[in-house]
Amino acid sequence: MLSQETVKTNPTEEQKNSLTLEEFMDWYPDGYEGRFELHDGEIVKMQPTGTHEKVAGFLASKISIYIDSLNLPFFIPRQGLIKAIDSDKSAYIPDVMVLDDNALEKEPLWTKRSTITQGASIKLVIEVVSTNWRDDYLMKLAEYEKLGIGEYWIVDYLGLGGRRYIGDPKQPTLSVYNLVEGEYALNLFRGENVVASPTFPELNLTAEQIFKARQ
Repeated sequence: MLSQETVKTNPTEEQKNSLTLEEFMDWYPDGYEGRFELHDGEIVKMQPTGTHEKVAGFLASKISIYIDSLNLPFFIPRQGLIKAIDSDKSAYIPDVMVLDDNALEKEPLWTKRSTITQGASIKLVIEVVSTNWRDDYLMKLAEYEKLGIGEYWIVDYLGLGGRRYIGDPKQPTLSVYNLVEGEYALNLFRGENVVASPTFPELNLTAEQIFKARQ
């Protein structure tokens, strides 16, 4: 998850905090070199840092190589939205998202809007933590679980998250949430722990390798 700021938009004062997803996608500036999310009707501009982008890029590269090596029918879009399951006023752009190419024919918004509405279409979603860590550990965790996304990583390379999530003392931690009977089960990885991914069991990356990608 990137640091963020609220974007001033063209809608009226009454509308600007209650945009629907359709209005948001109509507003979204075509070709603009930036990333925006919709949080409960409010447009939020995501602000990446260089270190954040290095970590996300490292993971996308390693996972892409893994996918190609096994000739899996998955891919990582350059940019794509995930619509909240029970609201037409929220949508998120994860730092890394792995999609099942075979599932996209059932996605009504993918072809024209590059938007995912069903958790079964997503093999893995990754958020890299920045200062607004609560979005990743609270809001997005709950949304991705409700949507039924099978695997969710939170890469907290600075140990910013709350102690109830990463322990005390706080330290760099990679959290892997795996959906079991509709609820997320959690495993934490630090240092030389090899990250155990149910979706990509032979990825063979340690938490420290991922954290060091920022350097």
